[in-house]
Amino acid sequence: MKKILFPTDFSEVANNAFVHALEFAKIVKGELLLLHTFELPIVDNQFIPDNYYNVFDSLQLAQFDMFKEEIPKLRELARKRNLEDIKLTHKLMDGDLIYAIKQVVKDENIDFIVMGTSGATGWESFFVGSNTGSVVSAVGVPVLSVPFEAQYDKVKTIGFTTRFRDIDKKPLKNVIKIAKKTSAVVKCLYVKTSKSDVSEETINEWKTEFENEPVNFSIVNSDLVKETILDFISHKNIDILAMITHKRNFFSELFSPSLTQKIANISIVPVLAMHEEG
Repeated sequence: MKKILFPTDFSEVANNAFVHALEFAKIVKGELLLLHTFELPIVDNQFIPDNYYNVFDSLQLAQFDMFKEEIPKLRELARKRNLEDIKLTHKLMDGDLIYAIKQVVKDENIDFIVMGTSGATGWESFFVGSNTGSVVSAVGVPVLSVPFEAQYDKVKTIGFTTRFRDIDKKPLKNVIKIAKKTSAVVKCLYVKTSKSDVSEETINEWKTEFENEPVNFSIVNSDLVKETILDFISHKNIDILAMITHKRNFFSELFSPSLTQKIANISIVPVLAMHEEG
Protein backbone atom coordinates (compact mmCIF):
# COMPACT_ATOMS: atom_id res chain seq x y z
CA MET A 1 0.00 0.00 0.00
CA LYS A 2 1.53 3.31 -1.12
CA LYS A 3 1.54 6.14 1.42
CA ILE A 4 0.64 9.59 0.13
CA LEU A 5 1.22 12.67 2.27
CA PHE A 6 -1.27 15.48 1.75
CA PRO A 7 -0.32 18.73 3.54
CA THR A 8 -3.38 20.98 3.81
CA ASP A 9 -4.44 24.34 5.20
CA PHE A 10 -8.10 23.50 4.40
CA SER A 11 -8.26 26.30 1.82
CA GLU A 12 -10.10 26.10 -1.52
CA VAL A 13 -6.74 25.50 -3.20
CA ALA A 14 -6.00 22.59 -0.88
CA ASN A 15 -9.51 21.12 -1.17
CA ASN A 16 -9.24 21.14 -4.97
CA ALA A 17 -5.91 19.31 -4.67
CA PHE A 18 -7.54 16.86 -2.22
CA VAL A 19 -9.74 15.56 -5.05
CA HIS A 20 -6.60 14.91 -7.11
CA ALA A 21 -4.97 13.26 -4.08
CA LEU A 22 -7.95 10.92 -3.64
CA GLU A 23 -7.98 9.96 -7.31
CA PHE A 24 -4.20 9.52 -7.31
CA ALA A 25 -4.52 7.26 -4.25
CA LYS A 26 -7.08 5.20 -6.14
CA ILE A 27 -4.71 4.84 -9.12
CA VAL A 28 -1.65 3.78 -7.10
CA LYS A 29 -3.69 1.81 -4.52
CA GLY A 30 -2.57 4.13 -1.76
CA GLU A 31 -3.73 5.67 1.49
CA LEU A 32 -3.70 9.34 2.43
CA LEU A 33 -2.08 10.93 5.45
CA LEU A 34 -3.42 14.47 5.93
CA LEU A 35 -1.00 16.88 7.58
CA HIS A 36 -1.87 20.29 9.01
CA THR A 37 0.79 22.44 10.63
CA PHE A 38 0.58 25.65 12.61
CA GLU A 39 3.21 27.92 14.09
CA LEU A 40 3.11 29.13 17.68
CA PRO A 41 4.47 32.56 18.59
CA ILE A 42 8.15 32.59 19.49
CA VAL A 43 8.91 34.33 22.75
CA ASP A 44 12.25 35.03 24.44
CA ASN A 45 12.46 32.76 27.50
CA GLN A 46 13.60 35.65 29.66
CA PHE A 47 10.47 37.62 28.99
CA ILE A 48 7.68 35.03 28.99
CA PRO A 49 4.48 36.87 29.93
CA ASP A 50 2.36 35.36 32.69
CA ASN A 51 -0.38 34.42 30.26
CA TYR A 52 1.93 32.93 27.57
CA TYR A 53 1.09 29.31 28.34
CA ASN A 54 -2.61 30.16 28.31
CA VAL A 55 -2.12 31.67 24.84
CA PHE A 56 -0.13 28.59 23.81
CA ASP A 57 -2.87 26.25 25.01
CA SER A 58 -5.69 28.28 23.44
CA LEU A 59 -3.89 28.40 20.07
CA GLN A 60 -3.36 24.67 20.11
CA LEU A 61 -7.00 24.14 21.03
CA ALA A 62 -8.19 26.48 18.27
CA GLN A 63 -6.14 24.58 15.69
CA PHE A 64 -7.42 21.27 17.02
CA ASP A 65 -11.03 22.47 16.89
CA MET A 66 -10.61 23.63 13.28
CA PHE A 67 -8.99 20.30 12.44
CA LYS A 68 -11.96 18.45 13.99
CA GLU A 69 -14.37 20.55 11.92
CA GLU A 70 -12.55 20.25 8.60
CA ILE A 71 -11.72 16.52 8.53
CA PRO A 72 -15.40 15.42 8.26
CA LYS A 73 -15.82 17.84 5.31
CA LEU A 74 -12.96 16.10 3.49
CA ARG A 75 -14.45 12.69 4.27
CA GLU A 76 -17.74 13.92 2.78
CA LEU A 77 -15.89 15.11 -0.32
CA ALA A 78 -14.44 11.60 -0.66
CA ARG A 79 -17.89 10.04 -0.23
CA LYS A 80 -19.37 12.24 -2.98
CA ARG A 81 -16.73 10.92 -5.39
CA ASN A 82 -17.35 7.31 -4.27
CA LEU A 83 -13.85 7.23 -2.83
CA GLU A 84 -14.78 6.80 0.82
CA ASP A 85 -12.87 3.49 0.80
CA ILE A 86 -9.56 5.37 0.50
CA LYS A 87 -7.97 5.14 3.94
CA LEU A 88 -7.53 8.58 5.54
CA THR A 89 -5.43 9.28 8.60
CA HIS A 90 -4.43 12.69 9.90
CA LYS A 91 -1.71 14.44 11.83
CA LEU A 92 -1.66 17.89 13.46
CA MET A 93 1.81 19.32 14.14
CA ASP A 94 3.10 22.64 15.38
CA GLY A 95 6.21 24.13 13.81
CA ASP A 96 7.67 24.80 10.38
CA LEU A 97 5.81 23.20 7.45
CA ILE A 98 8.91 22.03 5.56
CA TYR A 99 10.47 20.56 8.69
CA ALA A 100 7.20 18.78 9.54
CA ILE A 101 6.90 17.34 6.02
CA LYS A 102 10.49 16.07 6.03
CA GLN A 103 9.89 14.48 9.45
CA VAL A 104 6.66 12.77 8.37
CA VAL A 105 8.18 11.55 5.09
CA LYS A 106 10.96 9.90 7.11
CA ASP A 107 8.84 8.57 10.01
CA GLU A 108 5.95 7.27 7.90
CA ASN A 109 7.92 6.01 4.84
CA ILE A 110 5.94 8.27 2.50
CA ASP A 111 5.98 7.36 -1.22
CA PHE A 112 4.37 10.50 -2.72
CA ILE A 113 3.36 14.02 -1.69
CA VAL A 114 0.35 15.80 -3.21
CA MET A 115 0.01 19.56 -2.65
CA GLY A 116 -2.19 22.36 -3.93
CA THR A 117 -0.63 25.47 -5.45
CA SER A 118 -1.90 28.91 -6.35
CA GLY A 119 -0.44 31.96 -8.07
CA ALA A 120 -0.62 33.97 -11.25
CA THR A 121 -0.58 30.80 -13.32
CA GLY A 122 -1.05 28.26 -10.58
CA TRP A 123 2.40 26.98 -11.43
CA GLU A 124 4.26 30.17 -10.67
CA SER A 125 3.97 30.05 -6.89
CA PHE A 126 4.79 26.34 -6.91
CA PHE A 127 8.18 26.83 -8.47
CA VAL A 128 9.11 30.31 -7.27
CA GLY A 129 10.03 30.14 -3.60
CA SER A 130 6.69 28.82 -2.37
CA ASN A 131 6.08 26.08 0.15
CA THR A 132 5.55 23.50 -2.57
CA GLY A 133 8.72 24.50 -4.40
CA SER A 134 10.64 24.24 -1.14
CA VAL A 135 9.16 20.80 -0.49
CA VAL A 136 10.30 19.56 -3.92
CA SER A 137 13.85 20.59 -3.05
CA ALA A 138 13.74 19.24 0.50
CA VAL A 139 12.36 15.73 0.11
CA GLY A 140 13.45 12.68 -1.84
CA VAL A 141 9.99 11.52 -2.94
CA PRO A 142 7.93 12.56 -5.98
CA VAL A 143 5.73 15.63 -5.42
CA LEU A 144 2.49 16.10 -7.37
CA SER A 145 1.63 19.80 -7.41
CA VAL A 146 -1.94 20.70 -8.32
CA PRO A 147 -2.67 24.23 -9.55
CA PHE A 148 -6.00 25.61 -8.35
CA GLU A 149 -7.12 25.97 -11.98
CA ALA A 150 -6.61 22.25 -12.65
CA GLN A 151 -9.93 20.48 -12.24
CA TYR A 152 -9.60 16.71 -11.96
CA ASP A 153 -10.13 14.71 -15.12
CA LYS A 154 -9.36 11.06 -15.75
CA VAL A 155 -5.66 10.58 -16.42
CA LYS A 156 -5.37 9.36 -20.01
CA THR A 157 -2.05 10.93 -21.01
CA ILE A 158 1.06 11.57 -18.92
CA GLY A 159 3.78 13.76 -20.39
CA PHE A 160 7.42 13.10 -19.56
CA THR A 161 10.33 15.31 -20.57
CA THR A 162 13.63 13.55 -21.15
CA ARG A 163 17.13 14.19 -22.41
CA PHE A 164 17.72 10.47 -23.00
CA ARG A 165 20.14 10.22 -20.08
CA ASP A 166 20.55 6.89 -18.30
CA ILE A 167 19.36 8.49 -15.05
CA ASP A 168 16.07 9.42 -16.78
CA LYS A 169 15.15 5.75 -17.23
CA LYS A 170 14.15 4.87 -13.67
CA PRO A 171 11.79 7.87 -13.30
CA LEU A 172 10.28 6.99 -16.70
CA LYS A 173 9.72 3.39 -15.58
CA ASN A 174 7.99 4.69 -12.44
CA VAL A 175 5.74 6.91 -14.57
CA ILE A 176 4.92 3.91 -16.80
CA LYS A 177 3.84 1.94 -13.70
CA ILE A 178 1.40 4.72 -12.80
CA ALA A 179 0.18 4.98 -16.40
CA LYS A 180 -0.57 1.26 -16.62
CA LYS A 181 -2.78 1.41 -13.54
CA THR A 182 -5.08 3.91 -15.22
CA SER A 183 -4.66 2.63 -18.82
CA ALA A 184 -2.92 5.85 -19.76
CA VAL A 185 -0.28 6.44 -22.40
CA VAL A 186 3.06 8.15 -21.67
CA LYS A 187 4.16 10.75 -24.21
CA CYS A 188 7.87 11.56 -23.94
CA LEU A 189 9.27 14.80 -25.26
CA TYR A 190 12.87 15.53 -26.15
CA VAL A 191 13.58 19.06 -27.34
CA LYS A 192 16.56 18.80 -29.65
CA THR A 193 18.38 22.13 -29.66
CA SER A 194 21.26 23.20 -31.88
CA LYS A 195 23.55 22.29 -28.94
CA SER A 196 22.03 18.84 -28.33
CA ASP A 197 24.54 16.01 -28.24
CA VAL A 198 22.19 13.00 -28.04
CA SER A 199 22.92 10.57 -30.86
CA GLU A 200 20.33 8.89 -33.06
CA GLU A 201 21.76 5.60 -31.82
CA THR A 202 20.85 6.48 -28.18
CA ILE A 203 17.33 7.54 -29.18
CA ASN A 204 16.83 4.30 -31.12
CA GLU A 205 18.12 2.28 -28.17
CA TRP A 206 15.48 3.91 -25.94
CA LYS A 207 12.74 3.27 -28.49
CA THR A 208 13.76 -0.39 -28.65
CA GLU A 209 13.95 -0.75 -24.85
CA PHE A 210 10.47 0.69 -24.36
CA GLU A 211 8.78 -0.62 -27.52
CA ASN A 212 6.47 -2.95 -25.57
CA GLU A 213 5.39 -0.24 -23.14
CA PRO A 214 2.56 2.32 -23.53
CA VAL A 215 5.11 4.97 -24.48
CA ASN A 216 5.74 7.09 -27.53
CA PHE A 217 8.54 9.55 -28.17
CA SER A 218 8.41 12.99 -29.74
CA ILE A 219 11.65 14.62 -30.85
CA VAL A 220 11.19 18.30 -31.64
CA ASN A 221 13.94 20.43 -33.15
CA SER A 222 13.87 23.81 -31.43
CA ASP A 223 16.04 26.17 -29.42
CA LEU A 224 12.95 27.40 -27.58
CA VAL A 225 12.89 24.61 -25.00
CA LYS A 226 10.41 26.07 -22.55
CA GLU A 227 7.96 27.22 -25.20
CA THR A 228 8.14 23.81 -26.86
CA ILE A 229 7.29 22.04 -23.59
CA LEU A 230 4.29 24.30 -22.98
CA ASP A 231 3.13 23.76 -26.55
CA PHE A 232 3.53 19.99 -26.06
CA ILE A 233 1.30 20.08 -22.95
CA SER A 234 -1.51 21.79 -24.83
CA HIS A 235 -1.34 20.03 -28.17
CA LYS A 236 -0.77 16.50 -26.86
CA ASN A 237 -3.63 16.80 -24.33
CA ILE A 238 -1.34 16.08 -21.39
CA ASP A 239 -3.21 15.43 -18.11
CA ILE A 240 -0.13 15.29 -15.85
CA LEU A 241 3.37 16.46 -16.72
CA ALA A 242 6.21 14.47 -15.11
CA MET A 243 9.55 16.24 -14.98
CA ILE A 244 12.87 15.49 -13.32
CA THR A 245 14.02 18.15 -10.88
CA HIS A 246 17.62 18.46 -12.03
CA LYS A 247 17.36 22.25 -12.43
CA ARG A 248 14.78 23.91 -10.24
CA ASN A 249 15.29 27.35 -11.80
CA PHE A 250 14.24 25.79 -15.11
CA PHE A 251 10.82 25.08 -13.59
CA SER A 252 10.39 28.67 -12.45
CA GLU A 253 11.31 29.95 -15.91
CA LEU A 254 9.08 27.42 -17.65
CA PHE A 255 5.95 28.33 -15.71
CA SER A 256 6.48 32.07 -15.30
CA PRO A 257 3.44 34.19 -16.28
CA SER A 258 5.43 36.10 -18.89
CA LEU A 259 6.16 32.86 -20.72
CA THR A 260 2.80 31.12 -20.31
CA GLN A 261 0.97 34.22 -21.53
CA LYS A 262 2.85 33.94 -24.82
CA ILE A 263 1.32 30.53 -25.50
CA ALA A 264 -2.31 30.54 -26.57
CA ASN A 265 -4.63 28.06 -24.85
CA ILE A 266 -2.01 27.02 -22.35
CA SER A 267 -3.23 24.03 -20.34
CA ILE A 268 -2.87 24.25 -16.58
CA VAL A 269 -2.10 20.69 -15.50
CA PRO A 270 -0.68 19.03 -12.38
CA VAL A 271 3.09 18.55 -12.39
CA LEU A 272 4.75 15.46 -10.96
CA ALA A 273 8.23 16.56 -9.87
CA MET A 274 10.54 13.56 -9.72
CA HIS A 275 14.09 13.27 -8.49
CA GLU A 276 17.10 12.05 -10.41
CA GLU A 277 17.85 8.42 -9.67
CA GLY A 278 20.97 6.55 -10.52
